[in-house]
Order: sequence, then structure tokens, then C-alpha cells
Amino acid sequence: MSTATAALRAAIHDALSADTALTGILGGPKIYDEPPAHAAFPYVTLGEARVSDFSAGDESLQEHQLTLHAWSRQGGHREAHLIAGALLQALDDTPLAPDGHQLVNLRFALADIRRESDGRTYHALVRFRAVTEAM
Repeated sequence: MSTATAALRAAIHDALSADTALTGILGGPKIYDEPPAHAAFPYVTLGEARVSDFSAGDESLQEHQLTLHAWSRQGGHREAHLIAGALLQALDDTPLAPDGHQLVNLRFALADIRRESDGRTYHALVRFRAVTEAM
């Protein structure tokens, strides 16, 4: 994984932790890279990242596909949808400053909300596409 991805993930974590709409739904800044054992629902985890070369000419660019996961046990899809919407509002086209890198853009790509096999956990996957440039 690239240093740009680590810096971008850290900037995303900081932005989400500071977003009052999202933390209001979650009941606090419950945004985790790895959730603690017995984490209280709802919460968000930073998920998978895919990085590819997106260079053009002399510009050294990287394209990132980042997935965020929202977890809910409120009963029904409603809370998972609200969290997914708050993630979209917090990040889509937000001017983040990943350490040592320039964020060219950050855009919402897709959301998928479903009930997990345990029958009581609802899971929202929210994917973003970002492009970064080395400074």
C-alpha cells in the first residue's frame, strides 16, 4: 500500500471523527480502523483500499478506491441508510489534506446496504474514489 493511501485514510478518519452529523447518529466518534472487541453499535470501520497508477505525463497520480463500512443493529435498514448518507455528506468532494500529498478529488462511487446473515445486523458499504498527487 502506498504512503498516499495511509495519509488519505488518516485524513478521512479525522474528517469523519470531526463531523457532528455523523457522530450524532453514531453516538460519538465511533470510526475505527479495527473496531474494539464488543464495540457498541452503530459504528463505522475503514475498510478495503485499492490503489492504481493514474499518472499522466509528468504528473505522478494515484487513484484510490476506498470502502467504508457502517454497522447497525437498530432493527431495520433505516439507521444504516442514515449513516451511509452522513458518510456521503461528510466526504463527497471534501477538500482533505492528506499528509505529504495533494488530494485532487474525492467522490462518492456507490453504496450497498444489506442485512447480514445473523438476521439482526445491517451493513452499509460506502465506496469512494479519490485521486492524489505526490507533493
